[in-house]
Amino acid sequence: MPAQSLDPLLQPFRLKHLTLRNRVVSTSHEPAFGEDGLPKDRYRAYHVEKARGGVGLTMIGGSAVVSPDSPPAFGNLLLYRDDIVPWLRRLADEVHEAGAAVMCQVTHLGRRTSNYTGDWLPVLSASPLREPAHRAFPKAAEPWDLDRITADYVSAALRCREGGLDGIELEAYGHFLDSFLSPTTNRRDDALGGTLENRTAFPRRVIRAVREAVGPDFVVGIRLMLDEMRPGGLTFDDALVAAEHFTDDGIDFVSTIRGSIESDASLVRTIPPIGAPLGPFLEFTGEVRRRLRVPVMHAARIADPATARHALREGLLDLVGMTRAQIADPHLVAKVEAGREDRIRPCVGASYCLDAIYDSGDTKCVHNPATGRELTVPHTVPPTTGPRRKVVVVGAGPAGLEAARVLGERGHDVVLFEAGDLPGGQIRLAAANPRRRDLLGIVDWRVAECKHHGVDLRLGRYAESADVLAEHPDLVVLATGGLPDRSFLDEGEELVSDTWDVLTGSLRPRGEILIYDDHGGYPALDAVEILAPSGAHLHFVTPERILAPDVGSMNSPAYLRVFAEHDVTTTLARRLRAVRRTPDGRLAATLHSDYTGAATELTVDHVVVEHGTLPADDLYRELLPGSSNLGEVDHGALLDHREQTVVRNPAGRYRLFRIGDAVTSRNIHAAVYDALRLCLPV
Repeated sequence: MPAQSLDPLLQPFRLKHLTLRNRVVSTSHEPAFGEDGLPKDRYRAYHVEKARGGVGLTMIGGSAVVSPDSPPAFGNLLLYRDDIVPWLRRLADEVHEAGAAVMCQVTHLGRRTSNYTGDWLPVLSASPLREPAHRAFPKAAEPWDLDRITADYVSAALRCREGGLDGIELEAYGHFLDSFLSPTTNRRDDALGGTLENRTAFPRRVIRAVREAVGPDFVVGIRLMLDEMRPGGLTFDDALVAAEHFTDDGIDFVSTIRGSIESDASLVRTIPPIGAPLGPFLEFTGEVRRRLRVPVMHAARIADPATARHALREGLLDLVGMTRAQIADPHLVAKVEAGREDRIRPCVGASYCLDAIYDSGDTKCVHNPATGRELTVPHTVPPTTGPRRKVVVVGAGPAGLEAARVLGERGHDVVLFEAGDLPGGQIRLAAANPRRRDLLGIVDWRVAECKHHGVDLRLGRYAESADVLAEHPDLVVLATGGLPDRSFLDEGEELVSDTWDVLTGSLRPRGEILIYDDHGGYPALDAVEILAPSGAHLHFVTPERILAPDVGSMNSPAYLRVFAEHDVTTTLARRLRAVRRTPDGRLAATLHSDYTGAATELTVDHVVVEHGTLPADDLYRELLPGSSNLGEVDHGALLDHREQTVVRNPAGRYRLFRIGDAVTSRNIHAAVYDALRLCLPV
């Protein structure tokens, strides 16, 4: 018997009348790939890719909304529109054709949205209590609201059934239904408040109405918080009683949630980010499964097949959600089936998939730029149909490793030079923060893939122009990165340190330290997290109006905890202009206000600055005259994923390009995407 047939991940599962081909689920989440609130081509391609990649069940429409007074907070689908049905039908047909089942999460967001979007209708909740995350002040739902919203749930469920979906999942954590269930959000003094029986009345009404409308042969599940983990919140025992009532009313499966999501701090306890243990709620879910009579599903940092197998073998759940893992690699299941588990692109827990929705408009995997771009970028790099070329890549950070991987997989002869003894570039710096060491998975996977495709990795080799030219390359890709920029200072550049000094361990200052962040991302916060436990007194200064605006809600809480635990002093809206040495050997930092024009001085023992990087482009400048394109990039060809054919110097012997921070200071995703779209057509 093949070993794969004994793998618990690959066992079929019967969910009511529906047979799933395996136990792996991409649970409901909203990637914000819809257009006009509809799951059009991009949205469909994203889910079809997972179906082709072997998933048993993919769930669309994370928080797909049932009513206009539940306006989209993060690109949600609009289930109250009749014209969504043909788009659902097309998506369902293609997912089914690829062998997977598909369901949709259905919800009224309640207070978890904004009063200032959509149709500008007042948002609702069980009681008029503000939600910290989205800052909405809701009105208390009136009886007529409950009548129409119940009808809206029914209509939405029927549209899903008419659209050919296999089922739906009602959302009951942080949204409208559970605002009645939880004593922290239900302060009503009518028949819907007070006792558990009263608090379950409205959710039960919706469940019964939906079940009656869709009939017995349509799967209806619920994603349910079963322990809020906060004082006065919904307890485990009460939640289990509610879940039993809901199954009596027609619920076919329960997707377990532990915790709440009303604030950034609680969100990361419920959806664990990088640095959190794998599968932190599996034992909890196992207890739920032992006490309920319907199948149980769960997803919370189940990032790899080994953790998922453990959960299934130990009977802790019936269906295992590997959602972020399949954002990183939608072919995860197919690779397990094929015995290529070591080739799975790992989820490193960076949570860029979630933070990017608010940062740049939609989901992005930190190191898989094909995710969400399935219409134009393949997840599997095809072999070249043209001539085999000799390629030199310089720099083994994320951009250089991705370039070498893609070109190697295309079938080209690739040499990769890296000056350091270890690959990784700035990722290795970021991973110097122990909590973020899993970022090294981005590096390790690419190194392994490069070796698999025959890339000649030359570590510890500082490449000069003669080394590059000695390889007689057809194509040179420079991913030499950047170096910290201190040049923004009017005075005292030579007196300050930078975050690289902290992250490499070359600087461990004592006393009072000014950390100046004019970047807004992770490096300065990593420096704080490394230095704060040393006992040094930290002053964090930024010209921004908020702290680290490019660090989203999934990643900021861990840093803010450090700020709170170590009493880091924070100063906003102050720009570091100059640093000078004082007579007693300390440093006087001049801080300027853009608003008043006034300057103040802060005297400290050390100043650490973060102002991004400037390109390390000496090699680029040396190689430029001998290139055929003189470094020029045809942006039209790049965006259309066509090979670069610019010729500015007919005598040039090679094409020359630079990518990643060798161009300008950006993030990991930008570096990897640079490399992929440049090299994919070669």
